[in-house]
Amino acid sequence: MSRSRRYNDICVGKKAGGTHGNVILGCRDAEIAQLTNITSSPHERLSKVVPGKARLPVSPVKMLAGRECNYNGRGRFSLADSCHVLSRYLPVNGPSEIDKMKSCAYVSQFSADGSLFVAGFQESHIRIYNVDNGWKIQKDIRARSLRWTITDTSLSPDCRLLAYSSISPVVHIVDVGSAAKESHANITEIHEGLEFSSNAEDYEDYSFGIFSVKFSADGRELVAASNDKSIYVYDLEAKRVSLRIKAHKSDVNAVCFADESGHIIYSGSDDHLCKVWDRRCFDTKEQPAGVLMGHLEGITFIDTRGDGRYFISNGKDQAIKLWDIRKMSSNVEYTPVCGYDEWDYRWMSYPEHIRNMRHPDDLSVATYKGHTVLRTLIRCYFSPENSTAQKYIYTGSADFSVYIYDLVSGAQVAKLDFHEDTVRDCHWHPFYPMMVTSSWDGAIARWEFPGSGGSPTPVTRTRRRRRSFY
Repeated sequence: MSRSRRYNDICVGKKAGGTHGNVILGCRDAEIAQLTNITSSPHERLSKVVPGKARLPVSPVKMLAGRECNYNGRGRFSLADSCHVLSRYLPVNGPSEIDKMKSCAYVSQFSADGSLFVAGFQESHIRIYNVDNGWKIQKDIRARSLRWTITDTSLSPDCRLLAYSSISPVVHIVDVGSAAKESHANITEIHEGLEFSSNAEDYEDYSFGIFSVKFSADGRELVAASNDKSIYVYDLEAKRVSLRIKAHKSDVNAVCFADESGHIIYSGSDDHLCKVWDRRCFDTKEQPAGVLMGHLEGITFIDTRGDGRYFISNGKDQAIKLWDIRKMSSNVEYTPVCGYDEWDYRWMSYPEHIRNMRHPDDLSVATYKGHTVLRTLIRCYFSPENSTAQKYIYTGSADFSVYIYDLVSGAQVAKLDFHEDTVRDCHWHPFYPMMVTSSWDGAIARWEFPGSGGSPTPVTRTRRRRRSFY
C-alpha cells in the first residue's frame, strides 16, 4: 500500500551524505549469467550443423535438421534446445481483447498448466477463463467482503481452489471445479472465509488489508502479506493461522514461498527492504535469516525464480532488482533512513534528480529500468522456465505499457503498447509464446507470436476517472 513519504536530500541507509553514484544496469552476477546460458543454449553438436564456428542463436531450421540427424544422440530436443528456439519468439504481436469490463483490472494469472486464466477486477468480479476452450468464461465469481478492490488471487497447484484477498482480514476460498458458472458469495456457492485476525476492530474498517496471498507448492498452506507489517502462514488443514511474523516496519506489500519446499519465504515492504525468512530455524525473536537492501523506495511485488536462491522485486524507485539470497546481509536490524522532499507515488511523478541514484549498500546483483511504477502496486515476473529458461524479466507499467528485459544484459527487448491506462499486472503462458495483460482501462488483452495477423481489437475511447490506490 502507498503512503506519502518525506525526503530532503538523498540519505539512504545508515550513511548520510557522500556520493551514491549512478545505477549500473544489467546483471553483475557471473553465476546466474552462466546458468541462464546453459539452460537456454542448444547442444554443441546442434549448433554445428554446418562446418565452421558455432554461432548463436542457431536458426530453427538448423536445429530441426540437427534433431532429425540425431546430432545430439538423443533423437529429440532437450529442454535447453527447446528454450533456445522458443525464447526467440516473444509474445509481441496483436493484441486481441479477451474481455472488457467497466472496472479496473487489478490482478491476473495463468494456472500452472496454462489451461485456465484468472482476472480480478476492482468492482468485485473475478473471472476464470478456459484457455483451451476459446477463452470462454468458466466461472464468474462475485467476491465477498470486498473493500476497495481485489488485491490478489492465487490458484491452488491442482487448479481446484482459488483464494482471493481484499482490504480485509479475511481471505476467501472458492471451488473452481464446481459445476456452477455463476458464483455469488454465499448465495449460489459457499466462499469459505479464512480469518487472519482475531481483533474485532479489524473487521469494521480499512485498518487491516491483505495485499498478497500465495499457495504453497503442496497446496496445504497460504502465505499472506498485510498492512499490519506482518506475514501470515495459514494451515488449510487445521483451518488456522499457524505462524505470524512481525516482519517489517511498514506495510508488507509482497510475499511468496521461495521454492517447492515451503521452508523459505521472501517478503517486500514499504520500508524499502526485502527479507528472507527460514522457517526451519525460526525462533521466538522473529528474526529474518537475512536482509537485502538496495531499493530507495517501497517494494510493490516479488517473484521467485523457484530455485531457493534468486528472486526479483519491483520498487517505487522505478526499478526492478535481481537478488541472490546468498549475498544477503546478516544485519537484521538495518533501518533505512530516508530524506527527500515530500513525494507520494499515488499521484506524483518520481523526482528526476534521484532517478539514477544508487543505494550505497546495494546488495542486488542486477537492476532493470525503463518502466514506471506509480499509482499502484505494479507487478513483475521471470519469464517461464519451460519455454524461455527464465532468460527475461517483464513488468507492467504506469505509462500504459508492458516492458520485457533481458535478464543478463538488462536491455529492454520489447515494449507492448495497447492499453489506455496503467497496466498493473501481466502474465506469460507457462508453455507458449503468449502473454495476457490486464489494465485499469478494464481490458484483458492477449499477445502472441506469430499472432493471428489481424489488427488489434479497436478500443472505445472513454474518459476515465483517475484512480490512485494500492
